[in-house]
Amino acid sequence: MSQQRGQWSGRLGFILAAAGSAVGLGNLWKFPYITLENNGGAFVLVYIGAVILVGLPIMFAEVLLGRRAQKDPVGTFRLLSAGKPGASLWPGVGILGVITGFIILSYYSVVAGWTIRYIIMALSGQLGELATNADANVLGNFFGDFLGNSTEQAVYYTLFMGATIGVVYFGVANGIERVAKILVPVLFIILLALTAYSTTTSGFREALHFLFRPNFSELTTGSILEALGHSFFTLSLGMGAMLTYGSYMRKQDSIPKAVVTISILDTVIAILACIIMFSIIFTMQAIQPDFEVGKSSTILFTTLPLVFYKLPGGGFISAVFYLLVAFAALTSTISLMEVVSSFAIDEFKWSRKRAVLTMGSSIFVFGLLSAVSLGGNETLSGINLIGRESTAGVFGTLDYLATNWLLPLGGLLIALFVGWILGRAETQEELEEGHGLLVSYSTWRFLIKFVAPLAVGAIIVSVILGAEYQ
Repeated sequence: MSQQRGQWSGRLGFILAAAGSAVGLGNLWKFPYITLENNGGAFVLVYIGAVILVGLPIMFAEVLLGRRAQKDPVGTFRLLSAGKPGASLWPGVGILGVITGFIILSYYSVVAGWTIRYIIMALSGQLGELATNADANVLGNFFGDFLGNSTEQAVYYTLFMGATIGVVYFGVANGIERVAKILVPVLFIILLALTAYSTTTSGFREALHFLFRPNFSELTTGSILEALGHSFFTLSLGMGAMLTYGSYMRKQDSIPKAVVTISILDTVIAILACIIMFSIIFTMQAIQPDFEVGKSSTILFTTLPLVFYKLPGGGFISAVFYLLVAFAALTSTISLMEVVSSFAIDEFKWSRKRAVLTMGSSIFVFGLLSAVSLGGNETLSGINLIGRESTAGVFGTLDYLATNWLLPLGGLLIALFVGWILGRAETQEELEEGHGLLVSYSTWRFLIKFVAPLAVGAIIVSVILGAEYQ
């Protein structure tokens, strides 16, 4: 292993860092609104099934690859494919992962920057003034104006990218792990406190009923595909993050135990986020029967503040909630930054400082295109390569490309490589090192060889046929 590569101090360090990578806007922002769109219940059960049967096996595979090679994504596939069929082509999977991490970080940080704006507004009282205004549309109009302000978009994006680069700059143990050991526990404490608060609301029982009722008659093919796709996004799969983090894992630590723990934490947090949001929303509907919740991705920034400030202590709850979202987003962005940085460190032999500053600056400049496209620049916002309203602009195009193509393709190729190219002895030895498997090796191998590729392949086929989930 290169002297420049770091290592987690122990299993806890890896679990907290990887859990931080998995827990992000996908849990606190995306999962609640897609659950709302897909009528809860059966959709949640399908999502949990997708995590167990597809997400977990591929996450095992990514971490296995990283620890086996102890290199960046490109170096990993180059080393492990040597002497195997298609050896010259497999490093391309690593390149795909680095490109995916680069692209997602560039626009993900734009959305993450919004949380900084809302924290400031909540603390200053401005958010409360907007949320309690007699005109119900005032907050929605504010959010629309905020998106249309290129300067503000660039400022908050810059702040978030600066924080991300700053953490990764200090390395694996002194930067990423140290921050994860602070932010992830704080994130859990805030989440549990908000969950405890939600149990006191009148909408709590209705939220539980909505989330867990067995409504399979309302389940559609699109819902199943969306659940499959989100299990990828939320576990940080297909983008090289888990592979890179796995490359810093000690040999004496159990991959299965760590990965199962991370997946459970990620899923529980997503469900708790739904309970918090839906408890508050259903309480609001009880107070104000004509209150309608828009089933869209803007619910976090338009609907929730209206609800928060109808409840006792709404200002404090709002500030704490957006702080929670910001922490979750930061622990995810640093993992994406590390994917790109580790590539430059290993492949170009750069120092960590040079790699982080150079690659971080490149991502920052590229991401400004997304920020400004939201800010109303006619040229950038008018780009629509996909031909749909939701994919207009640089931001929409990149989000569509990453979510519907790059992540599923990366996950499919990883599953095929580990399931069909790597030898049984290689994978079994790596998974059993560090106190063994939690399930039989044969079960995992069946899932990674057959179930995961077929499930992910279905997502890709749906995109090709124009019936994608997003």
